[in-house]
Amino acid sequence: MRDKRITTHVGLTARALGADGMLLAANDPKIKKSIDDVTRTWGGDFFVEIDVDWRREINEWKERGGMVVHLTMYGLNLADAIDKMQNRDLLLIVGAEKVRSVIYDLADLNVAVGNQPHSEVAALALVLDHLQEGKELCRTFNDGEREIIPMRKGKRVIEHTALR
Repeated sequence: MRDKRITTHVGLTARALGADGMLLAANDPKIKKSIDDVTRTWGGDFFVEIDVDWRREINEWKERGGMVVHLTMYGLNLADAIDKMQNRDLLLIVGAEKVRSVIYDLADLNVAVGNQPHSEVAALALVLDHLQEGKELCRTFNDGEREIIPMRKGKRVIEHTALR
């Protein structure tokens, strides 16, 4: 368990920076609804599944040939691990405050964004950024109820009322 806002921020960061979805071991419909609402409003096709059996998900991912990467301050430095992660179907594990030791063994890689205590939201953002070499920052979302128009000054949001 972790602060529900942090869990929501992990999901929002994953969505904004190019992940396909979020598998949440907790059974928390409020977190799912919050992230689903953002996806509907701002666009994209990000999914959230709650109450998943994390061990089964990890094993099935590996059986399908995917790579499991656990983000932890105890892992290999991101710079030393990024090449092993490129062009792979990744399941990124972002643990809560106390991660079961079996996760360290089940993961194909334990990866750190610095080997000091830090935010899991920041770690996820940096890993997704490095994997995509910054291209995710240019991604556009124009299939939601609202669309942000980037501007040098001020802010502009277009309402797509037909999508409501």
